[in-house]
Amino acid sequence: MNFKPVSKRISAINVRIMAINLVVFLTLILASAACKSRGATPAASTTNFAPVADAPPQNSYADVVSKVAPAVITIRADKRVRMPQQSPFSDDPFFRGLFGSRTPQQPQETLERALGSGVIVSADGYILTNHHVIDGAQDIKVDMNDGRTLDAKLVGSDQLSDLAVLKITGTGLSYLTPGDSDKVRVGDVALAIGNPFGVGQTVTMGIISAKGRSGAGIGSGNFEDFLQTDAPINQGNSGGALINTLGELIGINSQILPGAGGTNIGIGFAIPSNMARSVMDQLLKGGKVRRGQLGVRIGRVTSDMATSLGMSETKGVIVESVQPGSAAERAGIHQGDVIIAMDGSPTNDVNAFRNHVASMTPGTEVTLTIVRDNREQKFKVSLGEFTAQNTKTGEESDTGPNAGGAGKLGVTVEPLTPEIASELSLRPGTQGVVVDSVDPAGPAAAAGIQRGDVIQEVNRQPVRSSADLRAAIDKSGNKPALLLINRRGETSFVTVRPQQ
Repeated sequence: MNFKPVSKRISAINVRIMAINLVVFLTLILASAACKSRGATPAASTTNFAPVADAPPQNSYADVVSKVAPAVITIRADKRVRMPQQSPFSDDPFFRGLFGSRTPQQPQETLERALGSGVIVSADGYILTNHHVIDGAQDIKVDMNDGRTLDAKLVGSDQLSDLAVLKITGTGLSYLTPGDSDKVRVGDVALAIGNPFGVGQTVTMGIISAKGRSGAGIGSGNFEDFLQTDAPINQGNSGGALINTLGELIGINSQILPGAGGTNIGIGFAIPSNMARSVMDQLLKGGKVRRGQLGVRIGRVTSDMATSLGMSETKGVIVESVQPGSAAERAGIHQGDVIIAMDGSPTNDVNAFRNHVASMTPGTEVTLTIVRDNREQKFKVSLGEFTAQNTKTGEESDTGPNAGGAGKLGVTVEPLTPEIASELSLRPGTQGVVVDSVDPAGPAAAAGIQRGDVIQEVNRQPVRSSADLRAAIDKSGNKPALLLINRRGETSFVTVRPQQ
């Protein structure tokens, strides 16, 4: 058998190994080149991962603004007022002798002009704006962005929501359909468009700072559910558009919380588009807005109040009074009941509850879940109809005072006589003790108690004398006492922590 020399065999093996390495090396180079040509990175596994490009920052809203701006218009509402003006010469003896007793009166017509904004919301020219922009106007004109000026007709107006609907006739109208304001979140970017101070159409940017705000206060009788924004809103912006970054109309700008001198401090309010759409639909169909009413005064349930009522958690709204003959009275709702749900939805906010009731058609049947004497009960209520003359007895909240024996509450009281009740504008038959004086450093003063307030109950027990009051407060021990206060005919519940 012939064997090749060992050195020659090793040399041949080395050559084959080098050839294999060269093939592998060339294969890797070609694969790498192919991957680079496809913009990908070779992976060890068989799964392909596509690279995700970073989203570029939003540095311009010009495309959105250019799309929606033509639908936001300027409104000029003129109100002519005739005011009698006495002759400037009437006090001059010479002219008084010349005219005798016929002192000439010179009726003078003045022109009051309101400047605001509006949003075209349909192709046939319906416009949403604020009630206060066109209130009392006899001549309304709309300045379009394309230079046209059109006459506008008032279709309907609703003071309680500060909304109005106008109608113009024209061709090629741009418009914005109201979006779904319920989907708006705190922190969303918002753009306000309008004509502030008459300088011309202006766009400002901010965020949604809060939802469900009430501006002037619930006791004003208005129905408010504002979107709060720090997008600058100024005089003339009223009635303009608040939009999101998709160009959807989410609100109608309404008012601001002014700083010193009426300046903008970054707290502006817009009427949510869902409320605006509902009001507009009713104005178009019936010429007015009909609202449901329960017929109660309600207040917020505080933690102290929940403790006084024996509730395990702080929730719901408390019924402070029930309007005689109202839907609530007919359904069996009592003063002191705590409403924790309506149609299964939790109720914790006074303003939200009031707006929810008002958004329903009179006659609608709702189911209220109520806590009474530590037991949950359900009541079916057929809603009545809200009337403007009844704003002080609608679903409102109020604040009130407190009472007690002179020591623990810091008040002195006296019996409520018929004469005192009459002076305090109380209903005949009102029972309780009237607060005669309040210690400014006492717990009653801290709770808002005032001289002339009538304490009717302590911890749901009637109070008829100072002895009753003292005994009830002593029985409360260290716990806060729940007082029913009557202030000039309006009742409310408050809690006071007696001093020990």
